[in-house]
Amino acid sequence: MVRYISTRGEAPVLSFDEVVLTGLARDGGLYVPETWPQFSQDEIRSLASMNYADAAAFLLYPFIGDAISKSDFTAMTTKAYASFSHQAVVPLSQLGPNEFLMELYHGPTLAFKDVALQLLGLLYDHLLGSRGKRVTIVGATSGDTGSAAIDACRGRDAVDIFILHPAGRVSEVQRRQMTTVLDSNVHNIAVEGDFDDCQAMVKAMFNDLAFRDELAVSAVNSINWARVMAQIVYYFTVGVSLGSPDRAVSFSVPSGNFGDVYAGYAASKMGLPVEQLIVATNRNDILSRFFNSGEYRKSGVDPTISPSMDIQVSSNFERFLFDLHGRDGVAVSDLMSKLDTDGGFSVNMSLLNEGIFSAGSSSEDETLQTIQHTLQDSLKLVDPHTAVGLKVGAECRNHSDAPLVTLSTAHPAKFPDAVEKATGVHPELPGHLSDLFTREERLVQLPNDLSTVKSYIRERARILQAI
Repeated sequence: MVRYISTRGEAPVLSFDEVVLTGLARDGGLYVPETWPQFSQDEIRSLASMNYADAAAFLLYPFIGDAISKSDFTAMTTKAYASFSHQAVVPLSQLGPNEFLMELYHGPTLAFKDVALQLLGLLYDHLLGSRGKRVTIVGATSGDTGSAAIDACRGRDAVDIFILHPAGRVSEVQRRQMTTVLDSNVHNIAVEGDFDDCQAMVKAMFNDLAFRDELAVSAVNSINWARVMAQIVYYFTVGVSLGSPDRAVSFSVPSGNFGDVYAGYAASKMGLPVEQLIVATNRNDILSRFFNSGEYRKSGVDPTISPSMDIQVSSNFERFLFDLHGRDGVAVSDLMSKLDTDGGFSVNMSLLNEGIFSAGSSSEDETLQTIQHTLQDSLKLVDPHTAVGLKVGAECRNHSDAPLVTLSTAHPAKFPDAVEKATGVHPELPGHLSDLFTREERLVQLPNDLSTVKSYIRERARILQAI
């Protein structure tokens, strides 16, 4: 059986199904697999003959153990990716010689989060249905996780979902994709603060074990292992399409919460030859500063035109620290305690110099220029997050023959103001969202106060009404 352990070393060891329904470990850490599944070169080559759903079932089933039958899980991956508008699910487009975009925005909410959350919604249905249980999902979003999670969970009888977003700090399209979903099990909370405030509240609710147990709280944020797990797949499928395992591939990843780039790291641990993982940040550059100096220190969050990356406390970063320190839970606990008490910590650069990570940042003007130049040079319209990845990728890539793939994390129509400012082109929403701006919205705005938000959730969680 596959076993999952906490990055802080004090929580119970869990099975896959328990990890999905638990989310954050009870010691405040994050769950990771005790060992990484390994794939041979021949197994990786075999992905070339599979469609995306079958590749997902093949690559992910080793993480699941006996929690779900293989046939049931294959049915889930087939259903999850049938909703995507492109047959390849995550198609590649070429920008130039040895330079590519991985288009991750063909799901129902036009962002990469759909790739994981369409599957996670089905996992919840299966696991809760087999147990006759309900959960209360609580999540924080900087823009894209919320809409993808809501789309995956809307109308599900066993789930109530509460999503916190920073009031006025997501794009109008991002907000409306959440707040125009009127199903009775969906609750949108605009918090008077920034994303880090929202994320801190969610973590505080998970660490309040009485509240967590009372409401059977679970997570859709990338603190939930299943979120990261599902994202591993596209690194493999795109790598194989560019010649892996017979040549290495590099990836530039727009990074805020570190979950997407961590999935690339996981793929490398499982056997995919990755030359570089480039961590691309906007001016909220805590991750870039860390990989270039060894110091991880909070410095406040500035609003930008790439709001999904306006983050200073990257929750998935703890998973990487765990491996960086030899899977020493005590060491990770000490570092996270310093982050809380001192606002940051440092690690020995010799630990980082041995890895595959590089990092850089993009200013607002550089991001706008990249959007403009990409359209001029490659006839490709990209959103500001993708532009950050393109700019930093071009600066940080090694001089090698490895293809560079930038992860295009969102459709440009999710950020029309920035795209139009850069190019003069107003990107249109796809047909299924063409009436988004005329739909009724439903949300509540609450102060940046944990007790107020907890009371709001407790009053509306149907799990209490069922007891």
